Amino acid sequence: MTMTRKEFFGTVVSWSIGALGLTTLAASTGCGGSSSTSVDAPASGANCVQNGTNVTIASNHGHVMMVSKGDVAAGVDKTYDITGTASHSHSVTITAALFAKLATNMSVMATSTVGNGHTHDITVVCV
Repeated sequence: MTMTRKEFFGTVVSWSIGALGLTTLAASTGCGGSSSTSVDAPASGANCVQNGTNVTIASNHGHVMMVSKGDVAAGVDKTYDITGTASHSHSVTITAALFAKLATNMSVMATSTVGNGHTHDITVVCV
């Protein structure tokens, strides 16, 4: 199986979080069944409001999600359609609480809605 650079980075971040024993905080679920958590560790040297984010979609097969610095600055609940070039759709809701974490340069994680019998874990990291 070939892994993209973004998938590799997401895996490294996930492993690092687990290795450091950092806790995750459950956040509210958006309509449609996606769930969200935040990673309780600030990203070193990153700034979501000034530089935007990188998004990693686990087990990706054509889905795309972009969280702009404008979205972070607005700080209100937003639901993204991550269909991209995949043959099916998923939605991911980033809540105002998660945007507040991003505004303080913390990474956040969410899970997409079910599409075609599966979900995707999403990691949003400040750059």
